[in-house]
Formats: sequence, structure tokens, C-alpha cells
Amino acid sequence: MANTQMKPAAALLLFLNFCMYVIVLGIGAWSMNRAIDYGFIIGPGFKLPAHFSPINFPMGNAATGFFVTFAMLAGVVGVASAIAGINHIRSWNASSLPSAASIAGVAWTFTLLAMGFACKEIELEIRNARLRTMEAFLIILTVTQLVYIAAIHGSA
Repeated sequence: MANTQMKPAAALLLFLNFCMYVIVLGIGAWSMNRAIDYGFIIGPGFKLPAHFSPINFPMGNAATGFFVTFAMLAGVVGVASAIAGINHIRSWNASSLPSAASIAGVAWTFTLLAMGFACKEIELEIRNARLRTMEAFLIILTVTQLVYIAAIHGSA
């Protein structure tokens, strides 16, 4: 890969995406922990309600469970994408591009799916500030991850 003009831009986007994915994972982990701690409690003598859903979150709305689940999946795959991207930025040759580009594409599709649930959660309106922050980060990550994929392909 003789063209190194996109290397600084790809490195900056990679660092930005990594930081944002870690923040999404942190907020998602808080949401999941809160849902487990303060969700429906099953004990001796309690029966499940008729319309019980295991993806029930005490904060947010009906889309929150799906949103948090897919946001955490996108975060994990996004961090894995950043690790493969660091290897590609370090070597910057044609042999490291396929692995970095493929995992970046998978991370982008998971992020796009989580962004769809974020849009649905925005439409349903009832949510707290942390969930709004995670929605904003995922919407921004959808764009920056796509630009990162274009940057590493632009130098090929």
C-alpha cells in the first residue's frame, strides 16, 4: 500500500471510534446491570406475569431492551474492529487490509442495527439521559465507522 495519505485520517478515526465504542459499552453495562438489579424479581411464591419479557428494562421504553442488547454487541465487535485496525495501521500493507476491513464492516452493520433501535427509542420518547447519550454516540458511530471503512479502502 504505497498510498499513505489516508493513514493519519484512518488512525484518528480508529482512535475516535475505539473511545466511543468503549463509552457505549460502559453505558450499556450500566443499563444491563440496572435492569438485572431493579427488574422483575422472581422469588418463591411469585409467578411470572402473563406478558413478561426477559428484555424488560425498568428505565426507558419498549425498545430499550433491544437497543441496549444490540448496542453492547456493536460495542464489543467495534472494540475488536479497533484491535484489528491497530494492526492494520501499524503495518499498513495489503495483507492486513482484509481482516481490518471485514471486521470493520461487521462492526458497522451491528452499529447500524443498534442505531435503528436507537431511532425507535427516540420515537417512543420515554428514556433517561444516559440512554440519550448512548443513542447519540451510536448515531455518530454509524457515520464515523463508515468513514473509517472508506479511509482504509481509499488507500488500497
